[in-house]
Amino acid sequence: MSAQQFPSQNTPRYLILVASLVAVGLSLFQLWQPLVGFFPVGSLPFESVLGQQPATYFRPIHLSWVLVLGFLVYPLGREGGPARWLDGAVIALVLWASARILIFDYQSIEHLLNGLQAADFSAGLVLVIATLEMARRAVGAVMMWVGLIFLLYAAFGNILPDVLATKGFSFERIIRFQVFTGAGLFGAPLGIAAGAVFSFVLFGAFLQVTGAGKFLIDLSFAAAGRYRGGPAKASVIASAAMGSISGSAIANTVTTGSLTIPMMKKLGYKPEEAAGIEAAASTGGQIMPPIMGAGAFVMAEFTKTSYGDIVWMALVPALLYFLSVLLYVHVLAVKGGFKGMQGQTGAWRVLVDGLHFLLPLALITTLLLWNYSPVLVGVAGSGAVLLASLLRSQTRIGFAQLIEGLRQGAMLAVSISVACAVAGLVVGTIGQTGIGLQFTESVVALSGGQLWLALILVAVAALVLGMGLPATAAYIVLAVMTGPALQELGLALITAHMIIFWLAQSSNVTPPIALAAFAGAGVAGAAPMRSAVEAVKLASGLFVIPLMMAFSPLLLSAEFGWTGVFVAALVTGLLMLMLVMVLQRHLFVAVSRAQQVLALVAAGLLVYPSYLARIVGICLALAIMLANRIQPSRIH
Repeated sequence: MSAQQFPSQNTPRYLILVASLVAVGLSLFQLWQPLVGFFPVGSLPFESVLGQQPATYFRPIHLSWVLVLGFLVYPLGREGGPARWLDGAVIALVLWASARILIFDYQSIEHLLNGLQAADFSAGLVLVIATLEMARRAVGAVMMWVGLIFLLYAAFGNILPDVLATKGFSFERIIRFQVFTGAGLFGAPLGIAAGAVFSFVLFGAFLQVTGAGKFLIDLSFAAAGRYRGGPAKASVIASAAMGSISGSAIANTVTTGSLTIPMMKKLGYKPEEAAGIEAAASTGGQIMPPIMGAGAFVMAEFTKTSYGDIVWMALVPALLYFLSVLLYVHVLAVKGGFKGMQGQTGAWRVLVDGLHFLLPLALITTLLLWNYSPVLVGVAGSGAVLLASLLRSQTRIGFAQLIEGLRQGAMLAVSISVACAVAGLVVGTIGQTGIGLQFTESVVALSGGQLWLALILVAVAALVLGMGLPATAAYIVLAVMTGPALQELGLALITAHMIIFWLAQSSNVTPPIALAAFAGAGVAGAAPMRSAVEAVKLASGLFVIPLMMAFSPLLLSAEFGWTGVFVAALVTGLLMLMLVMVLQRHLFVAVSRAQQVLALVAAGLLVYPSYLARIVGICLALAIMLANRIQPSRIH
């Protein structure tokens, strides 16, 4: 770990070393836990410590480790002095509190009858406060405030108006519920972050240190670079490949964007367009199988659906999203008269040089589709990447790169695990107070029983939550609060969750706080808000495709099968093409005002859930495209 990764350049070397050791230790612990299950019981020395830990102990250990690493890496003060000592005291308190949690007697009913002992209450309070503070440092102040507001609601909900009122709970009961049950701080969100998500974050870190990530980007440029608008199309393809692995639309925008955005600007794209393209493409990485970021693992747990089934369901909508982004990119290139890149290395040559890196990607995809445990799949993928790197001398890594991968994986996991822990507090409060049922009734009442209006309300809620929460945390909160409402209005459980999952990604590109678009604007030297406007145009599929999930068989199911999905995909693809014409006023040549209006009418007919309306919409859309194709090019 370099000093540059700490807020201060003056970080003492011993702290850098300590943080590195803690990070590597966390990754080794996480790798060991799924593997130890293959050893027979009683075959390991010190089995109570080295053996497989049940969730009751594994989750507190993971959170404690993450908090200690977080307070080392995200210090209170940028310089040494009292702030450093204060962080040291907090670390000591976290370790003490975690020890109290681990020795707590969950079998006894004493705490249910007479409440927690003072030491146990204090330990729970320390962990809750430390988690909220780490969320403030590693994720953002909004994440902390969301968690805190929900906890205060549990305590003082009895003084609110009737529509929001709930029974007020004592702080002892809140801490007991949130910390000493599996429904709050150590609930499902943290369990998923500590298991499947961490293993795939580690997999992504190993992809980076071995050069596999660079290979995927190079292959994208070799495949698409020479075509019209090549760098932009390569950006979309690279983001589809890398985004689902990186777990962060913002990180993907910065990493791939540092290469693609300058090339797009050089080709002729405006800075705002280049930033918007990269942001929209990187956001799509979070919905692209086989990994789909952290949220899909949460979805599998919430819906009790196998991850392999979720991958199949998500595949066609994800491909449609990237197809829509590519359509926008292509139309922009046609409109601007852009050419492709010259002097690109052939795709076949790049593929041959890095073919061995496709083996681990094929392995994890196959194992996920065969419904193996995602935790084991992530561990297997990490091992496969390391072994694949040894197959070629130019990609062979040494001990230093191995340690760097372990360190990077743990560092990247801090913000994810803390965000999921705070989301667990929110879920716990919803369960303890029953506010979820009240919210469901409110959504149904406001929508008047109309599914399309309920979807708009959920989209607005997703946008508001996404202004301050990571997409995974926003999905968790939305799923618990709005999922039952969508089910009550007729959607299947998995369909409702898939729609919410997609809408939770929208805040990355939607003003006023479009974090991925703003990150792209920083790389492009563009105006942030104009970049966000371009990004939301390019990412319009995030809103349209969930609508089609609700009103057409776009998700693979036993009832409709691939035939239904294929027909729905064609309709959705045509709908996206109409929106491109409306928003860009160009297709083969400039689109006239009349064609623009007719394209909007066709889009409305394609969305409307009626066979007759969609047939008319298809015919109208094809007629508009034909008219635009045969009309002479003109200055518009």
